[in-house]
Amino acid sequence: MLFERLTVYLGLMTAMLTSAITAANGGVLEEQLRAAAEHGNAVQVEAALQQGASIDAKDSSGATPLLIATHKNQVDAAKVLIEAGADVNAKDRIKDSPYLYAGARGHNEILKLTLAHGADLKSTNRYGGTALIPAAERGHVETVRLLIAAGVDVNHVNNLHWTALLEAILLGRGGPEHVEIVRQLVAAKADVNLADGEGVTPLQHARKRGYKQIEEILLGAGARR
Repeated sequence: MLFERLTVYLGLMTAMLTSAITAANGGVLEEQLRAAAEHGNAVQVEAALQQGASIDAKDSSGATPLLIATHKNQVDAAKVLIEAGADVNAKDRIKDSPYLYAGARGHNEILKLTLAHGADLKSTNRYGGTALIPAAERGHVETVRLLIAAGVDVNHVNNLHWTALLEAILLGRGGPEHVEIVRQLVAAKADVNLADGEGVTPLQHARKRGYKQIEEILLGAGARR
């Protein structure tokens, strides 16, 4: 008898826990929507939305279906979500949003969709940086062009006291991609004399690393020797 009662009790507790988790993450439709977004199934995404799935329901990490699709660069699924009104600026627990993540990872097709649907150009990631800063660091030439054209502040300083220009030099490799990014930033009026938190300028960092082409670009833009 006692064993039967314990079995029933444990069954009820499991059901309650499962229900609580499901409630926290949305219902069955939301789970289906997130799965469809992750696997890039645009047809299933649309079907889940038509059945009433909450478009911005977050999972346990705080990610919306759109952010989940963006993680996997699922362009078709992301397009359906964005055109249906998904929030391109909704952040997860580590302050990533579809717009910020697409910019940082060079997912340009999704980035262009977010820019066309209300991306907050002033929004920042967990490091206090705009989408432009990690894009510059990682050598995403076309992404940098898109973000500059959209109007992202080229002189924004993140929590590390670095700008996009500084990150392109400090964390880049000095190769053709980063040279082109430096050229784009300079053409967009990046401050070539804006130093890091220790007072070291972009030119000094470029010289220290032997990045001759970048050094020439900076000098041509008025960097102080």
